[in-house]
Amino acid sequence: MTTLTLPAPAKLNLWLHILGRRADGYHQLETVFQFLDHADELRFALRDDGQVRLQTEIAGVDHDSNLIVRAARQLQQQAGCTLGVDIWLDKVLPMGGGIGGGSSDAATTLLGLNHLWQLGWDADRLATLGLTLGADVPVFVRGHAAFAQGVGEQLTPVDPEEPWYVVLVPQVSVSTAEIFSHPQLTRDSLPLKMRPVPEGNSRNDCQPVVEQRYPEVRNALNLLGKYTEARLTGTGSCVFGAFPSKAEAGRVLALLSETQTGFVAKGSNVSMLHRTLQSLL
Repeated sequence: MTTLTLPAPAKLNLWLHILGRRADGYHQLETVFQFLDHADELRFALRDDGQVRLQTEIAGVDHDSNLIVRAARQLQQQAGCTLGVDIWLDKVLPMGGGIGGGSSDAATTLLGLNHLWQLGWDADRLATLGLTLGADVPVFVRGHAAFAQGVGEQLTPVDPEEPWYVVLVPQVSVSTAEIFSHPQLTRDSLPLKMRPVPEGNSRNDCQPVVEQRYPEVRNALNLLGKYTEARLTGTGSCVFGAFPSKAEAGRVLALLSETQTGFVAKGSNVSMLHRTLQSLL
């Protein structure tokens, strides 16, 4: 096989609690990740000259600093691989949206090239490499909904309900660094003591700060909140709410579409990427 096309799915943080800040500046957190059947798409074509080239320009992102390129080159270097790759990206997921676009692209690159280059790395090794690229990369590498601890890298598989979601995409890019450094951010949530993780922990500790700083996000939360419980995902701008059916989710999105950009997607406890890779085996 010399070409490969794979999805890089979105994720939601169904809730997010911040327990404190570590000495290195990172935050201890607890959260639940779930995937969406809504994705970027990456296409890989084998090169035999060792070059790694992203053939799709991303506005405002230098080629060599793109997470896709960094992931490919780090895997290539650590595996001692002499093969290269051309990569094309069909960008669907918004940048700065809190739904994992860059991290998911990096994970798809690691898994895709492990397959294309026939490296034979296992998930543990790929996830460890992924963590050096970003705290959210390991959950995309492993591909199962998870309760996450630490900075988000300590993962325990969970199986929450898989509803249909309306995801609104306010036209702002929220800076994770800005939110995590904000003096009013809650950093003293208590760790959960129950296992498995109880349902209903729907608070996102970042939401009050994001609402204060970004009125577009506050407006989206208020509008979606008229139909269901509306929540922020991660530290990004995207807002989501759960519905029992695709039809009901579509009806609500249609009502909001005059003023809001968004999409409807199915929640999934096994990512589109892993379902696609499984079909290739």
